[in-house]
Amino acid sequence: MHQTSPYRIELQHVLTIAWPLFIAQLTQIGMGVADTIMAGHYSALDMAGVAVGFSVISPMMFFIQGVALGLIPVVSRLWGKNQHHNIAVQTRHMLYILIAISVVFLNVFWFVEIILTWFDVPPNIQPITHDYIIYMLFALPGFAIYQAVRQTCEGVSTTRPTMIIMFIGLLVNIPANAVFIYGMFGFPEMGGAGCGLATMLVYLVMAVATIFYSIKSPLMKPLKIFSQPFIIDKTIFKDLLTIGIPIALTFLTEVTLFAAVAILLAPFGYLQVAAHQVAINFSSIVFMLPLSIAMAVAIRVSYLLGKGKTNTTIITIRVARWFTILCACLTAALTIIFAPWIISIYTDDTAVSDYAVPILFLAALFQISDAIQVISANALRGYKDTSWMLGLCIVSYWMIGLPLGIVLGLTDWIKPAMAAQGLWIGIIVGLSLAALLLHWRMKYFQKNYMSLPT
Repeated sequence: MHQTSPYRIELQHVLTIAWPLFIAQLTQIGMGVADTIMAGHYSALDMAGVAVGFSVISPMMFFIQGVALGLIPVVSRLWGKNQHHNIAVQTRHMLYILIAISVVFLNVFWFVEIILTWFDVPPNIQPITHDYIIYMLFALPGFAIYQAVRQTCEGVSTTRPTMIIMFIGLLVNIPANAVFIYGMFGFPEMGGAGCGLATMLVYLVMAVATIFYSIKSPLMKPLKIFSQPFIIDKTIFKDLLTIGIPIALTFLTEVTLFAAVAILLAPFGYLQVAAHQVAINFSSIVFMLPLSIAMAVAIRVSYLLGKGKTNTTIITIRVARWFTILCACLTAALTIIFAPWIISIYTDDTAVSDYAVPILFLAALFQISDAIQVISANALRGYKDTSWMLGLCIVSYWMIGLPLGIVLGLTDWIKPAMAAQGLWIGIIVGLSLAALLLHWRMKYFQKNYMSLPT
C-alpha cells in the first residue's frame, strides 16, 4: 500500500494554514493602496499628508502587532497539548497588554505638533498630517483588540477568519474613505485626514467581527475567551512579553532600516529616492507569499511541539524552506524579466525607470535571502526563541548591512559612490547574514530542544 510522504503531508498542512494568510496580507496592502489612491484623487497635498502621517503611526502599529504575535506559539502549543481550557487566560492577558500599549501610544496626541516640527514637515501639509495622526492614534485600541483575538484564532490553526475579516475591513474602508474624504451623506469634506477616521472605523469593525467570531464559531466558542472570571497573573504577563517584545523590536529594526535608506538617499535627489521606493514597494508585495508561509510555519511548529512531535517540526521547517526558496527563485526571475513593465505600473518617468531597473535586479536577489531568513525567524518564534532573533537581526542589519551600504552608496572608499545600488547591496549582505545566523540558531534549537526549557 502506497504511503504518503511526511514531507508532502507537512507541506499540505503549512499551505492550508498559509493561503488564507496570504490573501489577508494582500487585502491589508489593498487598504493602504486605497488610502493612497483616494487621498491622491482629492489632491496630491492630501496624499503626501497621509504618507507622512502613516510613517509616524506605522512603527506603533508594527510594535502592537509584533507583541501580539508572541501569543501564537503559546496558544498553538496549548492547542497541541489539548489544554484548551488554558487558552482563554493567555488571550485575555495579551488583550490587557495590547490595550495598555495602545493607551500609552495615545499620549503621542499631546506631542503631534512637536513631532511634525521636529521632522520638518512642510507647513502646507501639517494640518492634514496632524489630523490624520490623531484619528489613527484613536484607532490603535481597536487595532490592539483585533490583533489579540486574531492571533488566538491563528494559534488554533484557523486562518480563514483572518482572511474574511480583513476582506470585510477592505469593504468598509473604501466607502468610508469616500464618505469622509470627499464629504457625503452630510459629513464634512475632510480630505486626507478622512483616511484616518475611516481607518479608525475599519479597525473597530474588524475588532467587533473577530470578537463575534470567537464567541459564536463552533471551534472558538468552547474556549470561552470572554466569559471567564477576571484574572491577573504576573507570570503570564512576563512570559508573553518575553516572547512578544523581541518580535516587536525585530519588526522595528527592519522598518527603521528601510526608512534610514530612504533618508540617506535624499541628498542624491528625487530620482534615486523614487527608484528605491518602487523597488521596496514591489518587494514588500512579493514578500507577502514567503511571509504567509513563514507565519504558517510558526503556527504549525508550535502545535507539533505541543503534541510532542519534535522530529516532525524538522520536516515542517525543511519542506517549507525549500518550497519558499523555489517560489522566491520564480518571483525573482519574473521580477528581472518584467522589470520595465513593473516600473511602468508605478511611473512613466523614463529617468526614474533608468535608475529603478538595476535596483529592481538587486531587489530580485533580495527576495531569495528574505525568503530564507523569514522561514528561520518564524521557526524560532514557534520554538519561543525570540531574544536571539532580535540580537542577530540587529547585528546583521545595523552593524553589518547598513554600514556596508553606506560605504558603497555614499563614499568613494571602495569605488565611486553607488547611491541606491550601494545601499541595496548592503541590505542584501545584511539580510543574507541574518538568514545564515537565524538558520544556525534554528538548527541549534532543533538539535538541543529536548534539553532546553520550554
